Parts: sequence; structure tokens; C-alpha cells
Amino acid sequence: MDCPHCETALVTFAVPPEYQEHLPGSESAAGLCPRCLSLEPVEESAGEPAFDRLSDGFPTTREAALPLALLVGLLSNLALYRSEIATLLEAVERAGTDPLLVLDRLDRDPEVETDIDLSGRRRQLEQLL
Repeated sequence: MDCPHCETALVTFAVPPEYQEHLPGSESAAGLCPRCLSLEPVEESAGEPAFDRLSDGFPTTREAALPLALLVGLLSNLALYRSEIATLLEAVERAGTDPLLVLDRLDRDPEVETDIDLSGRRRQLEQLL
């Protein structure tokens, strides 16, 4: 499936039950665009997610990558998803990944072309931690 915003192939993944409530919509899977970082609900995932397609700085372990992908996808509306983002931040940290460092890396990645002010969001997330 391609991103409806920039037509880049989404990285799709099944969302486990513990994260379903953090996903907009009622679908059981999601896709994150490696270019614009848009999170899109999808009907189903196409096998094992290729989190390494998202960015060199993105974790590849499912335990860290999955909540981080959801978190990044929700950043465009921090006010609406504040509690979900806080929960996902904790999950990423428990998995042994620094989510703020990943945001720094995404912000410097020349292949990421997002409308989200990642450095601004990073400062706001520091306050949530």
C-alpha cells in the first residue's frame, strides 16, 4: 500500500492488542510512511514489517520499533494523542531504545520529508518524559 500523501510505499505492521487503543481507526494493522512519517490504518499487514526501511536510525527490533512507529505517526497531533504518546514513549524506553535520539536521527535524515517539526516535537516530548 502506498502513502496517500506522498505515494511512497508504507512500512506495514500488525498492531498487537496492547497497542490497538493507540491506533486511530478500528483496523488491526498500520503503515508508516518512510518519507513523510504519516501513519495510516490498513486492513492487514503484509508479513514481517521492514522497519529498517524507515531510516538508518530507526530500531529494527519489534519491541522498540512497533511502539516507536506508532509514536512517530501520532506526533502530527500531539495535543490529541498526548496520553497515547506518553504510553508509547515508555514502551520504547522499556525496549531499550532512546526515542528522542531516534527523533534526532529522523530529523537529520535527508530522505525524510515531513511537515512535522521534529525538533520542536522532541522538545515537547522531553517534557512528557
